[in-house]
Amino acid sequence: MSPKKRARIALIGVESFRGKELKYVLEGKKFPIEKIEFFDPEVEEEYSKLTEFRGEPRVVMPLDEAAIADYDFVFLASDKKTNREFGNLAVKKKYLAIDLSETFCADKKVPIVVGGINHIAVLKKKPALIANPHSVTIILAHVLNVICEKYHPKKIAAFVLQPASAFEEAGIKELADQSFAVLNSSSVSKKTFKTQIAFNLLSDVAPVDNDGFSSVEKRILSETKRVLNLQDLPLSVAIIQAPVFHTYSIMIHLELEERTDIPTLMDRFKKSPYFKVASPSPSHPVSCLQVTGKDKIYIGQIKKEDSVPGKYWIWTVADNLTRGSALNAYEILESSYPGLFTTI
Repeated sequence: MSPKKRARIALIGVESFRGKELKYVLEGKKFPIEKIEFFDPEVEEEYSKLTEFRGEPRVVMPLDEAAIADYDFVFLASDKKTNREFGNLAVKKKYLAIDLSETFCADKKVPIVVGGINHIAVLKKKPALIANPHSVTIILAHVLNVICEKYHPKKIAAFVLQPASAFEEAGIKELADQSFAVLNSSSVSKKTFKTQIAFNLLSDVAPVDNDGFSSVEKRILSETKRVLNLQDLPLSVAIIQAPVFHTYSIMIHLELEERTDIPTLMDRFKKSPYFKVASPSPSHPVSCLQVTGKDKIYIGQIKKEDSVPGKYWIWTVADNLTRGSALNAYEILESSYPGLFTTI
């Protein structure tokens, strides 16, 4: 029997938030790698920028079409222009491109994948390009997949508290600068958020349509239905910009046709490898501070409305850069063409 192949991987955009997180995930996993190279569109000369991988210094390479050759997988974590260029080269160069930066999510011809839910159906078709959906889509799809496998929701409303890191480094820097300015009674800089976000909540950080919903909220709704293959899913999504640096916190309101109870719902989440079911208390709440950097989707308090049968509230927190991006991309890599690669 011939030995199984090890993966040849390229990461474009290694200095971006999502690129750094993916590199960190790959370092910690035992996926068999023959070679891995890192690219940055801003690098013009070889050896002008370094990074490291598994404790060894690595050169960040300049990027052009000729450089992306002889790879099995190319991760796209750069700006949208660069991602689009090298995503569109996937068929010609015969690699699988995995987009982390939501460049291709609106393209109905490009499949969006949430590992553990629709990856098998998509990968059977052996696409050349796959898109990571929005972080909220990944989190919601996992939660609702657990629910919809057993129950029939009549209504679902997701109230999403969005972190500053949804706007990458610019959002984090502005929240930090504004917080410092407010505490020192200085003037507040407003560029990314257009108004003060420090110590504040905002319901409309993105332009809205005539119905009051933003294109991002509508995209999350559409993506979740695509991933779950449930076009009639009775889901509504509303985003609130919160003054936190990392993690999405989501309060999900469910109205189920069936009757159940809190322990039964908890057990369903406990059986899924994607969740950590916590026992929250006032001194140890399930919160952004607890969940930042963690792999799991945390389920905190579940509330049952005794006056209305079938109605529940589920508090969910997950890191947008780990579970909501890099880990999902890694799971696409891991499940691509099963049996092709060895495991260590």
